[in-house]
Amino acid sequence: MEQHELSSLLESLIATWENEVVEFKQAGDGFSTDDIGKYFSALTNEANLRNAESGWLVFGVHNKTRRVVGTDYRPQAERLQSLKMQIAENTEPRITLRNIHELHHADGRVLLLEIPPAPRGIPIAWKGHYYARAGESLTSLGLDKQDEIRRQTLAQDWTAQVVAGATLADLDEAAVRKARESFAQKYANRVTLEEVMGWPLATFLDRARLTQGGQITRATLLLLGRAESAYRLSPHMAQLTWSLQGPEQAYEHFSLPFLLNTTQLYQRIRNIQLRILPQDELVPVEVPKYDQKIVLEALHNCIAHQDYTRRARVIVIERPDRLIFESAGGFVEGQPDDYLEGTKIPSHYRNPFLAQAMAELNMIDTMGYGIRDMYRGQARRYFPLPDYDLSKPGVVRMTIYGGVVDMAYSRLLIQKTDLPLADVLALDRVQKKLPIPDEAATHLRKARLIEGRKPNYFVSAVVAAATASKVDYIRTRAQDDEFYAKLVTDYLTAFGEASRADLNKLLLDKLSDALAEKQKATKISTLLTKLRRQGVIVNTGSDSDSRWQLVVKN
Repeated sequence: MEQHELSSLLESLIATWENEVVEFKQAGDGFSTDDIGKYFSALTNEANLRNAESGWLVFGVHNKTRRVVGTDYRPQAERLQSLKMQIAENTEPRITLRNIHELHHADGRVLLLEIPPAPRGIPIAWKGHYYARAGESLTSLGLDKQDEIRRQTLAQDWTAQVVAGATLADLDEAAVRKARESFAQKYANRVTLEEVMGWPLATFLDRARLTQGGQITRATLLLLGRAESAYRLSPHMAQLTWSLQGPEQAYEHFSLPFLLNTTQLYQRIRNIQLRILPQDELVPVEVPKYDQKIVLEALHNCIAHQDYTRRARVIVIERPDRLIFESAGGFVEGQPDDYLEGTKIPSHYRNPFLAQAMAELNMIDTMGYGIRDMYRGQARRYFPLPDYDLSKPGVVRMTIYGGVVDMAYSRLLIQKTDLPLADVLALDRVQKKLPIPDEAATHLRKARLIEGRKPNYFVSAVVAAATASKVDYIRTRAQDDEFYAKLVTDYLTAFGEASRADLNKLLLDKLSDALAEKQKATKISTLLTKLRRQGVIVNTGSDSDSRWQLVVKN
């Protein structure tokens, strides 16, 4: 949002004041993250129940006088943004802030923490406890409200339906034991394995969100059911298929329980060690053809999002250099690329009951981080990134590569292990001969990561310090903001004041050569704004004729 939009939003929130979806705090720098998490759980659950677009936790407004007083909560941008990950790590299922808006109000700095509503059918807990609001007060989310959220999708959710005639005898003992172990591992900071193993089976299943009022659901059978009990789901198919295609051919079907048989399917995949020889080195890097965590993440996602009403099986096709995962049902919300930054949070799921149960058993991450983690995992292994194919209506196909497509790409990732995911995504498209935006091409060319002319780009074969000159490597490596800030303050200490032209001359040749000219100008503007907000420098001139000076401290 622009500053004027944030100002209008703040005014409207103050006018309506605190309610079930809005909370104001003065919030100093030491404000407890644990308290933020409790308010997050309460506001996300209440936003769901009230069909609100967002909940709001506002810092910098006195909650008695309703006046803006400013906040010094996490003044450093990087530390402020790290709050998102802290929230995600302790919410169950994982979810985080939609955005953190910073308003520079005349009376002080205001932070507006935008909280998405809990997904339909899934209440959100903070460290195992569900929170809600009673007017302005923080309270626990009662069973009535938890049930109200869960009932939102029960009628439409195939996996949530109770299976007539099914009993605890329909469950596989080994799968139940594995489920208890996985649950205890997920909640190791609150419960021991011995305690979980000692719970009556009905109690465990209820706590793991697998049953409804002690009754066996389709989700229970899918994850823990005996193979002999698969008929209870008929005519709907509960089956995973591995198909080997290429010079050799084979296949195998896997039935219930999915909690165990996904690992059995993985073990059918031929997973040898591959060697990649880095540029100008004699010792190869060895990596497995496939990473078990990535393969199981992909397979578990297929199970969680499969449209079981279409009576289709989940298929894993193994070819000599790749795995192809195929599941019935289109992508539920958005596109795969929307989830790569880890900020997209789906508002609903095809099978929310099954998805939450799988999250409780540590099988999936229900909040959209799985796709990002698979991409990052492939990049860490120096392999091409996964591809999604949504061209066939009602079917999602995902490819995971088990080999090198372009050796220059893999060698580059070995040499430059700190590349941002956005750069790796663009390089991956280059190696696959796919188009990239002009802005991305300009950036990669300046960083000496690609060569050639549009549209025939290719990954540069000589890139990092090990192969390019050490001087070029240092020139393309960015420094910390503190380095540039020190240059500015040293200059002003020595010469009293500086125009923007003076500061451009001081900083431009110090910034990373990987940045375009426009990006360098933006970087300097951002640095000056940051120093001004911190009370270090002040502009005594105008916007068009700036005169920067150090702030005189009394």
